[in-house]
Amino acid sequence: MGKNKLAKFADLLTFRNVIQAPVDVPAFQDYPLKGKWSSGFFQNQLPIILELGCGKGEYSVSLAEMFPDKNFIGVDIKGARIWAGAKLALDRGLKNVGFLRTKIEMIGCFFADGEITEIWLTFPDPRMEKNRRRLTAACFLEKYRKILSDKGIIHLKTDSNFLFQYTSALVEKNNLPVFSKISNLYASDMLNEVLAIRTFYEKQWIDRGIEIKYLAFGFDGGLPFVEPDSGFERDTYRSFGRSARNF
Repeated sequence: MGKNKLAKFADLLTFRNVIQAPVDVPAFQDYPLKGKWSSGFFQNQLPIILELGCGKGEYSVSLAEMFPDKNFIGVDIKGARIWAGAKLALDRGLKNVGFLRTKIEMIGCFFADGEITEIWLTFPDPRMEKNRRRLTAACFLEKYRKILSDKGIIHLKTDSNFLFQYTSALVEKNNLPVFSKISNLYASDMLNEVLAIRTFYEKQWIDRGIEIKYLAFGFDGGLPFVEPDSGFERDTYRSFGRSARNF
């Protein structure tokens, strides 16, 4: 492990806006802040919005600057990535954004029923080979539904046509309400300052001529989610950071 990463990990132990599950939380036990993030972490009663798989935290920090009347939490397992967003938030004096280092599978250990108002999924790995590891798979939607408020919204922003088509089919199969569905965001008149926030990975995709997709949906009822039929066309490229293969 490089000295730079070790230095970042050391910094994270001192950052007041970071909670680290690998250090602080036994596996699949409720964290003391569960149900108490407003009063115990942010010390206010503002709505809480999550960015899951936040990477460097660009969306969380940008949204916190745009919406001082809301709280934001970026969640990722990669400490070196979280460091970038946490450091930027501290440098800018943002008190309405924090970061949680944990596996997303454990999200129910950290947030109580209805504690969250919105969830952003920004450029998650499409996991074309591993259905149950997709962040929009039925098993994850079950976790999100528990922690979201009654009118909670899921936002998916992705380069992956495979993930976009899969998630759209899952939403349709389960009769979930769709608030927005855009197959080419930057050619759409629906683009606004929130959707125009560009993450590190998004800039990679745009530079490579790949269209960005956006899907916003909610939940309706409490029936178990059903997976859609398979057969979605696979993406023909991967991130530079994952495999160094071009499209």
